[in-house]
Amino acid sequence: MTKDEVYKMAQKARFYVERNEVYSPSNQADHELTEYLERFAILVAKQQREEDAKLVESMTLEWPDQPEFAQVERTTIQDCAKIIRQRVVTYD
Repeated sequence: MTKDEVYKMAQKARFYVERNEVYSPSNQADHELTEYLERFAILVAKQQREEDAKLVESMTLEWPDQPEFAQVERTTIQDCAKIIRQRVVTYD
């Protein structure tokens, strides 16, 4: 994940971003920042899940010359990527 992506996510979470610096959305007490931090964490986790899923999808088949094994590998790779994308982030 690049710094620019992090800054964009901070903006989406409603933090104030100026010249690649991220600031609190207000000058309120820290405990009031919780909703912004949670929103930011969810955006970061979503981006990380997508990057992880793409990494899995880019895996090289071990048995490309054996169609029945290659199909099982492809299906497994797709299933793993799907599970990664579907993972839900919770904060208790």
